[in-house]
Amino acid sequence: MERIPDLYKYKHISFDLWLTLIKSNFEFKNRRDLLFKEHFNIDKPIEEVAAAIRKFDILTNTNNEKAGKNFDTFEIYYLILDHLGIDIELFESTRLAEFYSLTEDLLMRYKPVVLHEYIPAFLEKLHSEGITMNILSNTAFIKGSALRKVLAHHGLDKYFAFQLYSDETGFSKPSQDMYQLAYNEIITIGDISRSEVLHIGDNKVSDYNGALAFGFDAYLVTNTPVNEPHLQPA
Repeated sequence: MERIPDLYKYKHISFDLWLTLIKSNFEFKNRRDLLFKEHFNIDKPIEEVAAAIRKFDILTNTNNEKAGKNFDTFEIYYLILDHLGIDIELFESTRLAEFYSLTEDLLMRYKPVVLHEYIPAFLEKLHSEGITMNILSNTAFIKGSALRKVLAHHGLDKYFAFQLYSDETGFSKPSQDMYQLAYNEIITIGDISRSEVLHIGDNKVSDYNGALAFGFDAYLVTNTPVNEPHLQPA
């Protein structure tokens, strides 16, 4: 894989996860939507259920970006159910927990895939040259505990000094609190200034603007069909 010189001037690189290193398995989302319909006995077309799930995926993610906090997964479930005209009083949190457990089982059957085939070698190259790395990711329907399993499955977890997920920290990018938590971990690795950290992600608001506001450098990933990482300043 062709070396990207600009990356090698940094001591530490922070990565977003979704659409930066991995992407969803298309079959997973279809089966997840059907599972939601069946588990909560929703008497509506699957297309309507899928549209509601997509709507609140986008809405809660946008809210997280603006407020800097993190919507709990169960809160999102309740919003979807209410939107579909379902009385949320019918479902205790245990029923929601059952659905999440089934969803995670489904995720591990239809695992997210590595975004580009060059990524494992790309991370190995950075790691072999002494650049430390981390994951800094917002979450919604899938919790950080499951994403750690996904990265381990793909053999990528060994390259990251730590992983931080918004459902565990209570903050979402571009919140400066989220970036501060990452930096707190980074400075335990070594004497690394903010300017020596590069954050890479696909979201202009949460990854690029958020990282720059904190004092990190930032690159915005553009997912084009090329044979090498396409990382460029926004």
